[in-house]
Amino acid sequence: MPQLKRKLLILGGTKEAASLAQQAVDKFGPQLEVITSLAGRTKFPKPLPGEVHIGGFGGSQGLADYISHNSIDMLIDATHPFAAQISAHAAQACTQTNTPRLTFCRPKWQQTEADTWHRFKTFEEAAKALPKLSKRPFLTVGKQGAEHFSTNSVGCYFILRLLEEPAAPLPFKNYEVVIGKPPFSAEDEIVLFKKHQADALVTKESGGKTTEGKILAARQLGLPVIVIERPKMPDGEKVGSVEGCLAWANQCNS
Repeated sequence: MPQLKRKLLILGGTKEAASLAQQAVDKFGPQLEVITSLAGRTKFPKPLPGEVHIGGFGGSQGLADYISHNSIDMLIDATHPFAAQISAHAAQACTQTNTPRLTFCRPKWQQTEADTWHRFKTFEEAAKALPKLSKRPFLTVGKQGAEHFSTNSVGCYFILRLLEEPAAPLPFKNYEVVIGKPPFSAEDEIVLFKKHQADALVTKESGGKTTEGKILAARQLGLPVIVIERPKMPDGEKVGSVEGCLAWANQCNS
């Protein structure tokens, strides 16, 4: 009797999720149907192997319904470390449908003795403290994250790095926008920080190698780093590499 094709749903939107989709297709071939879900925030996402689902599911119940209606056998949450809501929905939906779930947990950046980090639990806390730490902060927290600083960081001149040009003016009194997509090397980041006379870096605790260049650049230039800590992830099995995700999928697929 021929083996039924199993289905893997990847909650994506990150570089690691795209790599996982490609490697899963290459490794398992016709034995596994790979579906990647994207939130739809990027206007022109890069093509992905396998099937792609664009847009949200409608909360945890919507995701549970999708899992059931599409006979999903396993789910890997490879979303951004700050995508707390979708991770919570994934945990709830997989519990409800009894679907095996794995979370890809991107390794954090490691602070050294050469670093000056100021850590904050929330965007609001960081924004309120920022004027005492910086006058020309380089913000790398995304458009939604940056908006927390528009009313709470009076007196700062902001250099905002975004993936795409904003469709409308941002709610800042004094700012400029830099467009760029990772990866960023430490050498390029140093040039950029100097060009814009940045006196501090503001970043989410995203981790990983793709954007670590800004951390290394701040270290070399002696700039303080304002770090917004990651939200707590749901309980469950976690791995820190794409290879670990593939090994888990292979175990579930056997």
